[in-house]
Amino acid sequence: MLQISRRQLLLVLQMLSFPVLYMSVWLSTLRMISLCLNLCFLTVNCLDRHVEKSPNRVALIWERDEPGTAVHVTYRELLDLTCRLANTLKKYGIQKGDRVAIYMSVSPLSVAAMLACARIGAVHTVVFAGFSAESLAGRIMDSGCKAVITYNQGVRGGRTTELKTTVDEAVKNCPSIKHVFVAQRTDNKVQMCDHDIPLEKEMAKAASVCPPEIMDSEDMLFMLYTSGSTGKPKGIVHTQAGYLLYAALTHKYVFDYQQGDVFGCVADIGWITGHSYVVYGPLCNGATSVLFESTPVYPDPGRYWEVVQRLKINQFYGAPTAIRLLLNYGEEWVKKYDRSSLKTLGSVGEPINNEAWQWFYHVVGEGRCTLVDTWWQTETGGICIAPRPSEKKAEIVPAMAMRPFFGIVPVLMDENGKVIEGNDVSGALCIAQPWPGMARTIYGDQQRFVDAYFKAYPGYYFTGDGAYRNKKGYYQITGRMDDVINISGHRLGTAEIEDAMADHPEVPETAVTGYPHKIKGEGAFAFIVLKEQTAHIDRVKEELKTIVASKIAKYAVPDHILVVKRLPKTRSGKIMRRLLRKVVTEQSSNMGDVTTLDDPSVVKEILDAYQKYKEKTAVGGFH
Repeated sequence: MLQISRRQLLLVLQMLSFPVLYMSVWLSTLRMISLCLNLCFLTVNCLDRHVEKSPNRVALIWERDEPGTAVHVTYRELLDLTCRLANTLKKYGIQKGDRVAIYMSVSPLSVAAMLACARIGAVHTVVFAGFSAESLAGRIMDSGCKAVITYNQGVRGGRTTELKTTVDEAVKNCPSIKHVFVAQRTDNKVQMCDHDIPLEKEMAKAASVCPPEIMDSEDMLFMLYTSGSTGKPKGIVHTQAGYLLYAALTHKYVFDYQQGDVFGCVADIGWITGHSYVVYGPLCNGATSVLFESTPVYPDPGRYWEVVQRLKINQFYGAPTAIRLLLNYGEEWVKKYDRSSLKTLGSVGEPINNEAWQWFYHVVGEGRCTLVDTWWQTETGGICIAPRPSEKKAEIVPAMAMRPFFGIVPVLMDENGKVIEGNDVSGALCIAQPWPGMARTIYGDQQRFVDAYFKAYPGYYFTGDGAYRNKKGYYQITGRMDDVINISGHRLGTAEIEDAMADHPEVPETAVTGYPHKIKGEGAFAFIVLKEQTAHIDRVKEELKTIVASKIAKYAVPDHILVVKRLPKTRSGKIMRRLLRKVVTEQSSNMGDVTTLDDPSVVKEILDAYQKYKEKTAVGGFH
C-alpha cells in the first residue's frame, strides 16, 4: 500500500530541487521517485484503506440532472461497485496493460469504471461524452482500446443524448474493440449488437471482491487526450504513484481540505480537472466528492447555489466561463440560497477576469471565502500555481494565480531562450525542474512529447502559456502563445477546426484564430476562402458548422465565419495567423512586420472585409 510519511515526502521534494539541464535528467529523476515509492496499489489508497477505517463514510454525492435527486454512495458501496465492474472486465478478457475507453456522463458508475480499470492494471482513457463519433473513434484507434464502457443515453440540462448510438458509429472503424459494455442511465432501450454486454446484468453476477493488481509506480494509470497545435490530439500519459501523490497533495493544501468537508468540483470526468479533483485527489484523501451531472442554468440559474445549500458544500471549484454566464443573471439567484457552508472557492480552466473574480468573491463568497485562481494543465496532472497554500492570511491578488506549489519552480524565458530575471517582467512560462504529477509521454510518440514540451527551451518544460511576474514576484497567466485556443476552459488546436472545415468541397482554404468572448473566455473565429463559383455563402457557413460539430464537438463550432478573397501568407506559403488575431482583437494599428508577406496589401483587404462583417453582424457589441 502506498502510504507516504512526511519524511518520505520531503525526501521526494528534495530530490526535485536540483537544476535540470537535459531531458534524460528529468526522466532519471522520475525513476528515482519510482524507486523511492516502489510498488503501488492505487485503488487501495482510494478505497480499501478508507473502507477499513470508515466504511460508511460518504465517498460520492451524485447530483443527478434531475433537481433534488442526489444519490449518496459510501466508500464500502463504491468498493463493491468497483470490484464487481473490475471482475466483469476480467471475465471478458480485459487484463493488465489493456486500454479501455470510457464514454459516459458523470455518475458513480463512471467513477467506478475508472477505478475498476486501475484495480486490474488496465489503462483508462475517458472521452468527454459530448465528443462526436469521429473524435471518439480517433482516440480509440490511437490508443488501441480493447473495450468501451458507455451508457445507453446521457442526461444533461433536461435533455437526453444518444451515447450508445455515438459509440456504435465510432466502433465501426475500430477493429481493436472486442466488447462494448452498456449501462442504463435511462429506461429507454437501445439496439444491442453481438459485441455489446449489458453491464449491470453482468455486474450483478460478479464477485464483490477483486484483489488489486500489483503495479509499479511508473506503470500507466490513464491517458487523456488534449489538443495540440498540429491538429492531432495528444494522448497524454499519467502514471500511478507520482500522479496520485500530486493530486492528493494539491487537493488537500490548495483548497485547505479538512476531513468531513464536502468537496464540490463541478467539472466533467472527461477532462483532467474531473480526474484529479473529482476522482483521484478527493478519494485518496478520504473526502466526500460531489458529482455534478447537470448545467449551471438547469432548471434555472440558481442551480449551483441550491446544490451548495442542500449538500452543504464546503469547497466549490468551477470554471470562469460558468461564473461569467451566471453573473449576467444577477445576484438574486445567488442570494436566494444559504451559502454559509462555503469556505473556499476555486477557479479552473482559464485565467479569470477581474469582474468575474470580484463577483465570485463578493457575491457568491460574501467576501469571507478564500478564492484560489488555479493554473495547471492536463500535462501537469495537478495544480502548479495558486494563491494557496501560503502563510496564514497571506494576501490574495484578484484574478492572479500567484504562488507556485511545493516543488514547482516557474521561470520566464525571453525570445532568445534566456531566463528573465527580476520582477515586473513578462515572458514564456516554463518550469525548471520535474514534479511528481507531470506527464511522462505522449502515447506512442515520445518524440512528439519531447518536441512539444522540451525543444523550445532545452532543459525546461514549456507550458505554451505566457505569464507576467509582478513587482512582488507573483505570477499572472496571460494566455496561450501557440495555435491553441481555450473555449470555456477546453483547449482546442486551431488546426483541428481547420482540418475539419477543409473537408468542405467549396472551401479550399481556412484559417482559425481565437478572439475574446465575454462568456466563454475565447471563441473561434474562422476566415475562409471560397471557390469562385460558390453562390450560397450562408448555406456553406451552416454546413461548415455542422461539419465541425460532427467531427469534433459542438463547443468547437466557430462563432464567426468570415469570407475573404485570400489569406495572409508568407512567400513560402505559411499563413500568418498572428495577423488574423490582430484583426479580430482590433489591434490593426499594431500589425508588426508584414514585409515577409507575399503581398502586404492583403492586410487591408481583410481589415475592410472584417469591418463590413462587424457592422452587419454586431449591433450592440461584436464580442
